Amino acid sequence: MITADQCLSPHVAMAQRDHVRLEWRKPYRTPDRVRPMAWTCLCRTTIYELCSGGGQAFIRRTVQLDGDATVHESPRWPVNEARTIWTALLSGGVR
Repeated sequence: MITADQCLSPHVAMAQRDHVRLEWRKPYRTPDRVRPMAWTCLCRTTIYELCSGGGQAFIRRTVQLDGDATVHESPRWPVNEARTIWTALLSGGVR
């Protein structure tokens, strides 16, 4: 278990009142060359990763409960658009 003083990665802010909901889907069959570019701290139950591959990017959401992990992914976007959405996720503007 990671304690608050050991956190190195960012945490997702609480959802803002007017936040936009992302469409979460079961994972796609992803290309072999997908790699995480950024991620949130592992100290939370829900972990987000900004992933890139094949000229596109998406956000992967992993919810870890009782030793079981459920993974969902956002739609694919151009990399720059995905980075903008990632920033909005971290600040509570999307969920």
